[in-house]
Amino acid sequence: MVGKVPSAVADRLILVGCGNMGYALLSGWLGSKALDPRNVHVVEPLADLRERAARLGIKVHETPESLPDQADLVVFALKPQAITAESPIYRRFSEQAIFVSIAAGLTIRDLRTLLGKARVIRAMPNTPTAIGKGSTVVFPGDGVQELNLNRVASLFAAGGPVHKVDNESVLDAATAISGSGPAYIFYFMECLTIAAHELGLPEELAIKLVKETVYGAGALALQTESEPAQLRRQVTSANGTTEAALSLLTAEDKLLCLIRRTTKAAFDRSKSLSANA
Repeated sequence: MVGKVPSAVADRLILVGCGNMGYALLSGWLGSKALDPRNVHVVEPLADLRERAARLGIKVHETPESLPDQADLVVFALKPQAITAESPIYRRFSEQAIFVSIAAGLTIRDLRTLLGKARVIRAMPNTPTAIGKGSTVVFPGDGVQELNLNRVASLFAAGGPVHKVDNESVLDAATAISGSGPAYIFYFMECLTIAAHELGLPEELAIKLVKETVYGAGALALQTESEPAQLRRQVTSANGTTEAALSLLTAEDKLLCLIRRTTKAAFDRSKSLSANA
């Protein structure tokens, strides 16, 4: 696992796509000084997203035609379908650049077919990387030297821990858990906030308590070696309020079954994206 944030580096980086995930990565990299903004170019066709990126002090382009001739890293922060359409335009950088794709589903083989057998690394980050609290799983394709993998891992470490894996299939599972996971947590928070308000808590207080509770529980889980099941038992007193609540969630493994179906749906979708590439 890589977790150290590097000092500003001289890598010439092209970020293709600056939607929510692309902007989260860019914000984390620049905020931690992992990149010199003078060496960063963003290609984003949508004017409002391009203007948002420009406010970070980097160079923006509506189309790739105005990009410089040299790049060390080209990062695709696009949906799989968009990468399939757009990536061949960037083949001209394949001699010197390392390509990084954060798209779910598209395999190294898919990407090398599109890019002319370029050196490719797949990465699966999540949106909390924008504030240095994310997770990223990385897998290198053939021809990627350890030095280049470490350079990319160090860059993503600006957003939180980076986990290197030796099996590409792990990325589909990582997509289902950490890549999509923040949305599951946010929806749980949304539901908990609605329930809190219905129980009589003022809406503003309900939102604050839910955010603080989820943040505190996550921080506690990270700072202890105890397993989640053990932490749950520590909160659950016999015949208490927590036990009364959990008896509904654990009955017949209702929540576990739902989570299994939820993550399997994301996993299956990730795999199908490659098949449709």
